[in-house]
Amino acid sequence: MSKTTPEQNKALVLEAFDTLFNQRDYDAAARFWSDHYIQHSAHIAPGREGLFDLIRAVPDTLHYENQLIVAEGDYVIAHGRFSGNGRPRAWIAADVVRIENGKLAEHWDVLQDEATQAESVSGLPMFGDRFAD
Repeated sequence: MSKTTPEQNKALVLEAFDTLFNQRDYDAAARFWSDHYIQHSAHIAPGREGLFDLIRAVPDTLHYENQLIVAEGDYVIAHGRFSGNGRPRAWIAADVVRIENGKLAEHWDVLQDEATQAESVSGLPMFGDRFAD
């Protein structure tokens, strides 16, 4: 049974993402991720160290922005943008995180290169209310 509320879990995920991806404070970030962190992403090596090693290897320009975050019970889904990642396009991500004992315990993601306005069949941006420059 969860001892945290969905609102607390959303705040935890946003603070954890900011600490790791934007601030690159690995010591502080370690307090957010479980020692037994389970990684389901096809892009990231297993465990907390796999994630931290990936972030150490990407350019210092990496930046995470969140647009939408929802939670139910111990699960949080964050819709965000990873820009400055050393790739031609930002990644738009839906990250699903399971919280256990106040830490990020398990993670799944869906990643997609951000489409330009010319590529968008819908004519709408994938993130926010305007297309990236």
